[in-house]
Amino acid sequence: MTAHFSYESSGKADSPALEKLDELAHYIGNTPLFPITNMHENAKVKVFAKLEWQQFGGSVKARVAFNIIREAVKNGSLGNGQHLLDASTGNTGIAYAIFAAVANIPLTLCMPANVTEERKNVLNALNVNVVYTPSHLGPQGAHDVAKQIKSDKPDDFFFADQYSNAQNWQSHYHETATEIWEQTEGQVTHFVGGIGTGGTVVGVSKRFKELNDQIKIIGLQPSSEVHGLDGWVHLKSAGSPKVFDHKASDSIVEVETEDAHKVLKDLVDNEGLMVSPSSAANLKATLDLADQLDEGTIVTVFPDDASKYGEVMSRIFNYQA
Repeated sequence: MTAHFSYESSGKADSPALEKLDELAHYIGNTPLFPITNMHENAKVKVFAKLEWQQFGGSVKARVAFNIIREAVKNGSLGNGQHLLDASTGNTGIAYAIFAAVANIPLTLCMPANVTEERKNVLNALNVNVVYTPSHLGPQGAHDVAKQIKSDKPDDFFFADQYSNAQNWQSHYHETATEIWEQTEGQVTHFVGGIGTGGTVVGVSKRFKELNDQIKIIGLQPSSEVHGLDGWVHLKSAGSPKVFDHKASDSIVEVETEDAHKVLKDLVDNEGLMVSPSSAANLKATLDLADQLDEGTIVTVFPDDASKYGEVMSRIFNYQA
């Protein structure tokens, strides 16, 4: 049984927002580790994926969003009617929106205009103030607009800045890595993860290297600047997010979007899972690694499922969304 990270009491009995957030703590994390058994041949190499959409908030970003908001409320950085402000391409923004709604915290998000319609609909339903930014400027453009909003009205906003906030990687250090270690009974030998903000790879790496410095960490990036792997960054063209530390990865591997789409279809056929393109990209690199090993236990993350990718799924599976 996986133990959940224990949150320390803030001692602030007069914080309704913190009380509401703490009521949700039990529903963050503790996601199952799913065995991938039908897509590789060597029985001495075990492959697992964390099903991160199976938590309150619906994606791996629930961990990060929850801890960023909770810490900001706890230390007084966010309160008194201030808006929580950040840039997001989707999953972090949706997680922010859900937690902010529960805690009655106003939220402003900056997002590229080409995010999926499913994401726009969810945020609209949750009454989020969304500032859409030019699509061609990507995540960096949204981040720049968020910084300007904060600069223009510094007292009205708490700028969470997931790309540089230490709560990002610390969420994975305390929670994701600990869960994987316990779920594999310390037998994990490799961890494979895509690089977006870099928080997952950095947090898991820091904890695993403390527990067993022989565990190999493989970071992933798209093979080109133009790609279809939402949330991932091409490090050479986009630059490294502040959270990301290149020393956290033993190697960085590139993944083709088309290869990820093929694995996505294979995953449905062989394991019965409908996942996002970035989840399939994680698995593509994981299966490639499995083919290279004689034995081992590889763990990757499925950040979210297919529910927010209707247009992409309709193209891959040739059906009408």
